Amino acid sequence: MKNYLIIGASTGIGAATAKLLAKENNVFGTYNKTNPEPFQNITYYSLNVLDENIDLSFLPEMIDGIAYCPGSINLKPFARIKAEDFMNDYALQVVGAVKIIQAILPRLKAAENASIVLFSTVAVQGGFNFHSLVSSSKGAIEGLAKALSAELAPKIRVNVIAPSITDTPLAAGLLNTAEKKEANAQRHPLKKIGTADDIAAIAVFLLSENAGWITGQVIHVDGGMSTIKM
Repeated sequence: MKNYLIIGASTGIGAATAKLLAKENNVFGTYNKTNPEPFQNITYYSLNVLDENIDLSFLPEMIDGIAYCPGSINLKPFARIKAEDFMNDYALQVVGAVKIIQAILPRLKAAENASIVLFSTVAVQGGFNFHSLVSSSKGAIEGLAKALSAELAPKIRVNVIAPSITDTPLAAGLLNTAEKKEANAQRHPLKKIGTADDIAAIAVFLLSENAGWITGQVIHVDGGMSTIKM
């Protein structure tokens, strides 16, 4: 069995990814505010990625892959966003990922075919109203992944998943009525909203050896929104 680390494994895409991986692997999952439900082959640890000192001493000496899942969706007109908001969002979505990857790098290098999976959004390349905050941070994630995929090759693969809106607690405020869900579904060529399991399936694939010839990619899992114009 392989060892995987899922940062943000207690809810949403992180929880779905951890549970899918745990069917055949050892999973170490972290949580911050949301207490996780026990699940076979997943060991949970409390961790705040915003802490100055990150303690990952609970991990084994070799980790085969990591998915960094913490995120935020703050949609506001650009004129109403403070510089501090950009810094806080960047700290969570980018600096947090950097600290975790740097801390775990020796353990990833000890594996034969390690993989890093990060998360962006369809809005980075799509250009949506009121998305300047999230698109800035996630755009940085895409740039970070491209650079790391070159620097860490051939030992470690680095890829990004860029979803459209998915039915998770993170997006609850945008999908809290049947009318909102239907309106968002109709914006996609496939006429439905993605689920955490939709995204987790791709994350698990990218973490596995089945994706052993894939690195440096931003993979859109978005109901066709990024490529199909209806």
